[in-house]
This record gives sequence, C-alpha cells and structure tokens, in this order.
Amino acid sequence: MAMRQRTQRTGQQRTTRRRSGFAGAREQTQCRFCRGSVKYIDYKDIDTLQKLLTNRGKIYSRKRSGNCAGCQRKAKLAIKRARFMALLPYTT
Repeated sequence: MAMRQRTQRTGQQRTTRRRSGFAGAREQTQCRFCRGSVKYIDYKDIDTLQKLLTNRGKIYSRKRSGNCAGCQRKAKLAIKRARFMALLPYTT
C-alpha cells in the first residue's frame, strides 16, 4: 500500500513505499517442543536445555530460540530448576 504525500512548497508528490517483507521475517512454524508434542520440559534433560542457553549461561529469547510463549515459560522454569540443582551454571 503506497502512501502519497504532498509537499506544500513545490506541490510535487513524494511516494513512500513499504517493504513487502522485512529482513527478520520468517514463516510461522511450531517450536521444537510443540513439534515433538512435549507436555513437560524436564529439568534433568541438560542436553536440550543447553541449546536454549548462550555460552555465558543466559537464556535465549523466544525470537532467537523459536519457542512459543507457553513452551518458553516451561523452558525458563526448567532452566531455573536445573540451575538450583547445580546441573546448569548460573554464569560462566
């Protein structure tokens, strides 16, 4: 949808175009836990949880990890439980 604006001084028209898709756009896909129909994210499954952490021990955002909102909350809780049980580090 192109928008047209008129300038007051010259009377010329400028067109501003919207991009059809921006650089960060991607298809809507299911998250890794919804694809596998996982109901409970186990805090003892360290291999899976480490994929959701940076090398510094910070939790990746939903946008970065690709999780849906519900699974991101479940993963956050599992990571915090694993940290408390000393299975994962708080920081490195």
